[in-house]
Amino acid sequence: MSCIFCEIVAGRIPALAVWEDRNHLLMLDIRPVAPGHLLLLPKKHSEDLFLLPQREYSRLLETARTLAPVLRRLTGARRIGLVVEGFGVPHAHVHLVPVNKAGELNPARAKAAAPARLRALQRRFAPRFRKVR
Repeated sequence: MSCIFCEIVAGRIPALAVWEDRNHLLMLDIRPVAPGHLLLLPKKHSEDLFLLPQREYSRLLETARTLAPVLRRLTGARRIGLVVEGFGVPHAHVHLVPVNKAGELNPARAKAAAPARLRALQRRFAPRFRKVR
């Protein structure tokens, strides 16, 4: 079975990417828990975060730490929650979710977002994230 995130990384399936570097891709979640919910994934496939080699694991979390303040400024959220679940897509990734109070990270809150709304967020976010090195 093909991995949808690998297909996105390869450019065979479109995604609402807002940032990338040589090793990672940051994109909007199409079923966000909150507006601005992003997925950060390593471009190299691994089915599970905890199966990543130590260096890649550390790099992914350091990258999340670098990107979170940008997302916080863009959304005005009190915090950026970091969630690892791993059941939806068998490709290591972390969720960066703007939150303002306890309970907002509940995955039951996820719902499909309007494509136009996602594209508007992408247009707003991408220029700000491009400044991140």
